Parts: sequence; structure tokens; C-alpha cells
Amino acid sequence: MGGRIDDFAVVESHPNIVYVGTASGGVWKTTKQRHDLGAGVSTKESVSTIGDIAIAPSDPSIVWVGTGEANNRQSSSWGDGVYKSLDGGKTWKKMGLEATRHIGRIVIHPKNPEVVYVAALGHLWGANPERGVYKTSDGREELVARFP
Repeated sequence: MGGRIDDFAVVESHPNIVYVGTASGGVWKTTKQRHDLGAGVSTKESVSTIGDIAIAPSDPSIVWVGTGEANNRQSSSWGDGVYKSLDGGKTWKKMGLEATRHIGRIVIHPKNPEVVYVAALGHLWGANPERGVYKTSDGREELVARFP
């Protein structure tokens, strides 16, 4: 089933900039004060199911997106990890966690955008070693370090 909105994120210093993550339609961004959604920003990535979006509070051009819808439903689609944009969604770099399938939450440190935490659900319908909280401290390397 399509049409679900899984997450949205707003640039606090410019509340007319909004990112919307969908269950099966990728990430959309608007920079207008009207109610249209503008253009999709993740159409070139390998999956279109989004679990979470986070904007760095200290630098709104840094956006992280976790793929894989985190809602536990019979129609939930899985993703292929986490992506990072340094240019407000124009380009994306894969940051790892491909095997986690479903990203439920991304938190970026309020003052240091290099510190990022990711909550991964792993496979929704069973125990698996990919489930957990992951962290990067330098924001440049792939996000593969599991947080104890």
C-alpha cells in the first residue's frame, strides 16, 4: 500500500524548507511557503522507502536519510542503509548499514554534525544481529560502529 508519510523534517531557521519521507516514494523537499511538495530528491537511489530523515541543527545543508520503512506492517518495504547529503539533498552518499533493512530514527548532535546516531530495527519479523543503535563520530566514514 502506498501513500504513507513516514517522516518529515523542517529546517528550524527556515521553516518553509521541509523534507518528507514516504513509505514508497522516496524523499521530497519543498522550499516554498505554499502547500505543494516541490521535487523528489532521492529518485536516483536504489530504494524509495524511507524510515527517517534528520537535518543537522548546526548546518541545515547536512541531511541524513534512513531507508526502510520502520512501521511494522504487512506491506512495509525494506531499505538498503543510510544516506547523507552535504548539499541539501542534491546529491547523496551511502553511509552503510545496508543489512539493517529498517531505520527507525536518526539523531544528529545539535552542535557537531559529525556525531550521528542511528537506530536500526533490523528485520521487522524476527531477532537479528543488525538491530541496535549505531554511531559515527567523524561523519565521514561509513556508519558501521555499533554503539554499546
